[in-house]
Amino acid sequence: MDLALFDFDGTITTHDTFRPFLSFAGGRARMALGTALLGPMVIGYELGWIHASRMRAAAAYLCCRGRPERELRELGARYGQTLTRLFRPEALERIRWHKERGDTVVVVSASLKPYLEDLCRGLELELVCTELEARGGVLTGRYLGGDCTGPEKARRVRAAHDLARYSTIHAYGDTREDAELLELATRRYYRWRELPAEGGVLRERLGTHPPTASAQRPGNNSQA
Repeated sequence: MDLALFDFDGTITTHDTFRPFLSFAGGRARMALGTALLGPMVIGYELGWIHASRMRAAAAYLCCRGRPERELRELGARYGQTLTRLFRPEALERIRWHKERGDTVVVVSASLKPYLEDLCRGLELELVCTELEARGGVLTGRYLGGDCTGPEKARRVRAAHDLARYSTIHAYGDTREDAELLELATRRYYRWRELPAEGGVLRERLGTHPPTASAQRPGNNSQA
């Protein structure tokens, strides 16, 4: 049995799902406030001065702070039902292939648990993702345990799974935030192309050199 690790936004889906969820869940008043307060941060993000992780955390804080945890969970379940139309056919094919082989399949994402939880449960996938902190059933607006991105993705996977149990680890990602996740794997796929097994530290390579090795279709030259 192998372990298969999938990033969500941009890997399983064709588009970002984080920002549209905040728009869906936030309501007009919060979105108007967020647009005004986050304007300078958005400019900084577009200029490359502010990291995407910081931008997501600030937006989630404005959207979620002071709201009942149950309300966000219900909104997330409704929003999650709309996301299957964004799934990449190649992602669904690869997930199906892993499941047919009996592999453990895990979504590892910086996106939010309120909308990923029911979605992954329905697809019978395990989930490791960013969670929202709550006190007394009310959201604080902060993350519980930080943003599940970069090194945190790899740390949480190690905490949840004994990697030595698996003969082969497959990992799928699409941005430099997935580099550490990909480094866990023996077979690594970046934007649906398989990376060579050799060659440097991934976080230093991604975004600077395009991958050269074509991804194998499920069942072709894949290890059992």
